[in-house]
Amino acid sequence: MFLRLLFVLLIAFNIAVGAWLLLGQDDTHGRSATDPGVPTLHLLSERPVAPASTAVVANPEPVAPPAPVTAPVSASTVKTTPTTRPNSYTCISIGPFATPIDMRNARGALSAQAARMRSRQEQTTQTRGWWVYLPASASREQALEQARKLTAASINDYFVVGLGGQPNTISLGLFKDPANARKRRDEVAAAGFPAQMTERTETVPEYWLDLAVVDSARFDWRSRLHNNSVGSHSTGCF
Repeated sequence: MFLRLLFVLLIAFNIAVGAWLLLGQDDTHGRSATDPGVPTLHLLSERPVAPASTAVVANPEPVAPPAPVTAPVSASTVKTTPTTRPNSYTCISIGPFATPIDMRNARGALSAQAARMRSRQEQTTQTRGWWVYLPASASREQALEQARKLTAASINDYFVVGLGGQPNTISLGLFKDPANARKRRDEVAAAGFPAQMTERTETVPEYWLDLAVVDSARFDWRSRLHNNSVGSHSTGCF
C-alpha cells in the first residue's frame, strides 16, 4: 500500500516539473512580452548616451518669424475716393389748377425735371360776386309794397325773394365788379331806399403741385406747361 502511494506521488511530481519547464520559460524560447507591432519599452538606463560634443539647450526661447517684406508704395499709386457733396434743393408750389385732370397733366410734363413731386388739394373761399339788396321786410305784403315803391321811383331790375335763407328781401342785382355794385347801391340809396352791398363767397377745391428741384438744374416750368392761369411760389421742402 505504501509503495503504491509513493509511486503516485512521483508521477504527480514529474508532471508538475514538466509543466513548469514547458510553460514558465518564455525567455528561453525567444517569445516577446508584447503584442506584435507594439514597440518595445526600454529603461532610461538602457538608452545610448549622447556624444559629448552635442550641446543641449535648456528652455529655448521661441524665435519670432521674420516680418514679411512689403514693397514701398509710391504716392502715384494711392487712389483717393472723391467726397460727394449732397445735393441742395429748391421747393416750389405750382397752381392752383382748376381740375384734377389739369394737375395730372402738369405732373406728367414736369416729372423728368423734378427730383420729388407731390399733389395736394386745398379748400379755398372764392368770391361769387357782389350783391346789392334791400333788407328783408317783416312780411310778404310789406316786401311787395316796397317793390311797388321801387317801380314808382323808376327803379327796375329787382326781385322779391320768397324762399331760401333770406325771404322778403328785395334783390337789386349780383355784380362781379365791386365798382358796378357800388354804383347800383348808390343810385337806389339816392332814391330814398336803404340799399346795401355785400360780398357773396363760396368754398371750392383747388389743386396744387409741389416740386423739389436740384439747385444746380435749370428749371423752367412755364416753358413746359403753357398755362397762364397758374402761378408758383416757394414752399418748404419735403
